[in-house]
Amino acid sequence: MEHYSLNALLARMKHITRWALMHSTRTETLSEHTADTALLAHTLGLIARDMLGQAGVRPETLAAAALYHDAPEILTGDMPTPVKYKNEALKTAYKALERQSACQMAILAAPPLQDTLAGFLTGDCLTAEEKTLLKAADRLSALIKCGEEVRAGNGEFRAALAQQQAALEAMACPAADYFMAHMLPCYALTLDELTALE
Repeated sequence: MEHYSLNALLARMKHITRWALMHSTRTETLSEHTADTALLAHTLGLIARDMLGQAGVRPETLAAAALYHDAPEILTGDMPTPVKYKNEALKTAYKALERQSACQMAILAAPPLQDTLAGFLTGDCLTAEEKTLLKAADRLSALIKCGEEVRAGNGEFRAALAQQQAALEAMACPAADYFMAHMLPCYALTLDELTALE
């Protein structure tokens, strides 16, 4: 009997800790980040398609791609952003490593599924427009985490919060801009405030 290990490997995302170089008040796993990013990507896709008229955007495909977007980190680990983007040579080498890891993971699936899963693992299933939305969702997830840490009194995340905010604004992504203006402020509310009916 054949065995295909991709899903068991993906399940290991819960063992990978993010923000390794920083003191966190609450540890965030790669699984948590992935789920948050998928929800955010789906929302951004809906905003882009249904509110901003970007008819070619596929929110469901975006959400599925987000579930796989950091899967190569199971093999590479979560490289801290300051290291990953320190210089162009390092950034290029790390991107190549991520892509190689994604392709290596795809062959762990049943053969009829490999090509489709490779598209999700590498992001090749997305249009350029959708890739921008996924990157914005990824940054929003980081921004939300940084905001949570700062609100919990952890000043270590203050600079990261400002960096993520600036990076999102520099993307000039209308769906992300809409989210930051109308949805992001709600993350600072209490449960009672979030569920209060007007």
